[in-house]
Amino acid sequence: MKKSLTMIRAVGWATYKEWAAFRSHMAVSILIGPIYFIVQFFIWQAIFSTRDTLNGFTLEQMLMYFGVMSCINYLTFDFADWNLQMLIRTGKYVTFVLRPVSHIFFAFSQKIGHRSLGFWIEFLPVSLIYFFILDIDLIPAQPLWAIISVILGFIMTFLVNYCIGLTAFWLTNADGIRRMFLLVRDVTAGVLVPLTFFPEIVQKVLIFLPFQFMQYVPVRVFVGSYELAGVTLSIPQIVGLQALAVLLMWGLSSVLITLGLRKFTGVGV
Repeated sequence: MKKSLTMIRAVGWATYKEWAAFRSHMAVSILIGPIYFIVQFFIWQAIFSTRDTLNGFTLEQMLMYFGVMSCINYLTFDFADWNLQMLIRTGKYVTFVLRPVSHIFFAFSQKIGHRSLGFWIEFLPVSLIYFFILDIDLIPAQPLWAIISVILGFIMTFLVNYCIGLTAFWLTNADGIRRMFLLVRDVTAGVLVPLTFFPEIVQKVLIFLPFQFMQYVPVRVFVGSYELAGVTLSIPQIVGLQALAVLLMWGLSSVLITLGLRKFTGVGV
């Protein structure tokens, strides 16, 4: 355990310093985030001009949903899929086969370092703009459960993206299917619109998929209520279900890694 924590701290700190050299790349989010929210504001203001509620949401609740979604995205952002498929396609993955640490653990440590930098450069300033200038309530209904849910969403986002990257073991160049998966992921994770806006039959499918646990569930836990496909769960219940889903996704990723390595060949191994 102590050795693992030392590894996470060393890899995470190295990644933090590496990306800090290009921090202006992240700082652009200070402009993109508020602009994205203002666009959402005008769209939903026009929609709510003829009604007070829409699928149970008031205008204030809808703006809060997108504000919280935007901030949580800065905490859980991940590109393990791109990095992994690049390593497999170019053959550089072979160096990780020879290392005494698994690539998935190494990549997760990198994500911790990358998002630690993102916390200061992206999440914090954008959240302050939302709270003080755009008047979005960013105080979670149950802070402890919200923190646990965001951490689980952080892990789930990494595992889902990592599994998408693993498809490169079979497809070699997985750029096309990766883009398709990322679109499906964002739609089914509630990034573009709350999942309760989909037809009921679609919601019943989504409730069994892992994508809702990436962003939709943390956002609903943040606002203090969860509902999908007519199923209403208390906050402890949905967070417990989210933890179970993370464990299942971790098991699936382990199986895919084992199967993928049987397909992988590299010079010098």
